[in-house]
Amino acid sequence: MKKLFTLVALLTCFMGVRAAADWKEVYKIDYANNTGFPFYVMGYVPEWFDGVMTDLGANYKYVTLDNEDGLSSDVIVTTQGGAQYYRIQVESPEWHQYFIADGIPTQLDGRYKVKAMVKASEPVNVNVNMGWGWGQGEQMAGVASIGTDWTEVEWEYSGIAGTSCNLVAQPGTFTGTIEWKSVYVYEWSKEQRPVTWQEWLTSDGQPVIVDGSPIATYMGDAETPWADPNVKFNDQSQNYLICAWGKEKGINMNDDGGWDPFPATIEEVDGSHVFVVHGKVADTDGDASAWDNQFWIQSPKAWKSGDQVKIHFRYKASKNVTVATQCHKQNPSDYLIWHAIGDVSFTEEWQDFDGVMNIADDMGGTWSIAFQLNQNDKDAIDFYFDDLSWQSMKLDEGYFVAGANPAEGLEYDFDNATQFEYDEEAECYVATIGEKGEYVNQIMISTVRGNDAAFKGNTLKPVGTITNDPDNWMDYTEASLAKLNLPGTGKWKIYLDEGYKSMAFEMLEGTEIKPVEINPNPTLIVVNAPERDDLTDGEDGTVKEEPGGTGQPWDSQFWIVANRTLSTGEATILQFKYKSSIPARTSTQCHKEPGAYLHWGAIGDVNFTEEWQDFETNFTVPGDANGMQSIAFNMAEIKEACKYEIKDVVWKLEDGTESLINQEGADNFFVKEGAGDTPHVFVDPDGISSVVANSSNVPTVTYNIAGQRVTKDYKGIVIKNGKKVVVK
Repeated sequence: MKKLFTLVALLTCFMGVRAAADWKEVYKIDYANNTGFPFYVMGYVPEWFDGVMTDLGANYKYVTLDNEDGLSSDVIVTTQGGAQYYRIQVESPEWHQYFIADGIPTQLDGRYKVKAMVKASEPVNVNVNMGWGWGQGEQMAGVASIGTDWTEVEWEYSGIAGTSCNLVAQPGTFTGTIEWKSVYVYEWSKEQRPVTWQEWLTSDGQPVIVDGSPIATYMGDAETPWADPNVKFNDQSQNYLICAWGKEKGINMNDDGGWDPFPATIEEVDGSHVFVVHGKVADTDGDASAWDNQFWIQSPKAWKSGDQVKIHFRYKASKNVTVATQCHKQNPSDYLIWHAIGDVSFTEEWQDFDGVMNIADDMGGTWSIAFQLNQNDKDAIDFYFDDLSWQSMKLDEGYFVAGANPAEGLEYDFDNATQFEYDEEAECYVATIGEKGEYVNQIMISTVRGNDAAFKGNTLKPVGTITNDPDNWMDYTEASLAKLNLPGTGKWKIYLDEGYKSMAFEMLEGTEIKPVEINPNPTLIVVNAPERDDLTDGEDGTVKEEPGGTGQPWDSQFWIVANRTLSTGEATILQFKYKSSIPARTSTQCHKEPGAYLHWGAIGDVNFTEEWQDFETNFTVPGDANGMQSIAFNMAEIKEACKYEIKDVVWKLEDGTESLINQEGADNFFVKEGAGDTPHVFVDPDGISSVVANSSNVPTVTYNIAGQRVTKDYKGIVIKNGKKVVVK
């Protein structure tokens, strides 16, 4: 035992502290600190009882007081921001969802654990999406298993592709009560090399240095009067010399009948000088009243996608109020994007704000943070700010490459990423990665080094398929979190031409994977979908129907099942020929095994006609479909009975190195014909069928990389039990 302990200790010394990783709290919300729902309302408004956020279930819906249908009730629910809704009892359960957290600071490719103190009137599994946007692939699913006693429930997410996330609970049509006390979010993180932060708005009277030259003396503490209080907000040669801008309704009128920002007023408050906005009553018609009065913290430079910026300020107001924030461009009031540092809750006492703003793709070009002072309250309110400070990371700049080999457990080491060096003979930048014993088959190339998130946020991605050919130059573009899969495992030399923005790859040693011959599977799949009952929600996507039926779009289905599970980011190509007995539409989903729903979006809708058509699409596994194995076609989108035919199916990796299905036989095709049916392997016209031998419906035979069955004596890379393995 002593020898084993000594070995572990020595390994720890050699590996260093970077090997240590642990959960770190990055976000928390105690709902007892609120008196009403504090987030954006998505139709359903959880209510507050004794500091507990309460979902009363799907038998209720919420409508605004001026709703167009004229609905009303004796119960009025008020949000934290002051918006009021009627609680309406409904005849049948209505699907519902709502935020339980927002503005969570996340890292690209990060792993997160959520802990919620929660209970329900009866046990229920609630889907909770972690999202960084609302497009396809921008929501990652998780499940909270909630019991009937107060319990700290945990669930996790991995492979996050955004830098600011929300959590949306989706109880759906659950009619019971769910009570939430608190939510904590933790990030799985490892120690990195220390980061040096450069301060931009300083209170020490020293000039700020940009690109090696002093540009101005900032005064984030408001103690020094403005050197030139007449600077205009749209004078871009001067406006960044003002670190605080204000706007008050009716003050500093412009020729268009509106009013412009001006260098923030400085007054003595509580014994020190601070920035002040004396807000006027916000009575502009419509949503525009939200920005009748505003405040900006201005940066001396624009921030690009992938940057991390520390923000600090002190703040209070003459009334308790929650304020929204936005990102603006160089001119204060020049809107960029609706989100910045989240909502800020002001009180009548001074508070300190400290946070890190991760500059996401849609935030690139941010110069200032705008405070929408009347987002939730239209009263005349005074706002006070002091001790403004921006800080940004000092990072190595250039071109850097880090490698990994997931199959061998070799992880990325971004701190020690290899820097490209200029080669006079090759007339381009060159780097080599993947020494023997640490061969790589995946890399990331970035323009900065010194912080994992910054590295991932500033990566380069070639346009096209990577080949082992130093003469095959491919254009590259900037992209966040671009993991490049190489056509082989080994030691690689990478060439990068900065002038032409192109790159090439050459394997110096190792095992190359070459494209294989992949032929269409000729099996003719026929799905005889019977007439469907009326839909439960009264809408089938094409024809309005009366409510009260039991039908669903997935009563009849077809699945293409891969020979292995797929991971987020794997790029594939799907091809097939298709037709139907009458014009029809099918929606598609990502499933694990057939019938095990995972994600609502796959290859979009497929429109069938009575003539044969050719279908081809590039399909990349989205973040919320990690671990999928099949694509499901919902063949009851239309009510009428319909005969669907599909043949010549190809499902392969985008680089052509692997067929995801067999090139003959019906093992990879499952069907379900009608609401009473269950998924089963299709029996082809020649009578060839497969028998499912396990509950997961995963084929248990062995395949080569081309998707063809092989014997147990086959040598090389094979797919066995849904995983790639090397048989020597």
